[in-house]
Amino acid sequence: MSGIVELDIHGMTKLQAKACLDSALKRATSATYRIRVIHGYQRGTELRDMVRKDYRGHKKVLRLELGLNQGQTELVLKEY
Repeated sequence: MSGIVELDIHGMTKLQAKACLDSALKRATSATYRIRVIHGYQRGTELRDMVRKDYRGHKKVLRLELGLNQGQTELVLKEY
């Protein structure tokens, strides 16, 4: 089992996406060290901005990682 959980929030409203992310963080086990959030970017930045703003200071999130793919953000829960 991988320690990476992948969530695709394309097409969700901000409220739906937030509920999905909150649920994933609540269900994260000690084996989970990253949550890869696929939010897209071609149809606007509303979901991306929400993820990066609301989860930057979350108590379970160690840090955010932004990669070359503009359509995803990684929530790092702990070092691997």
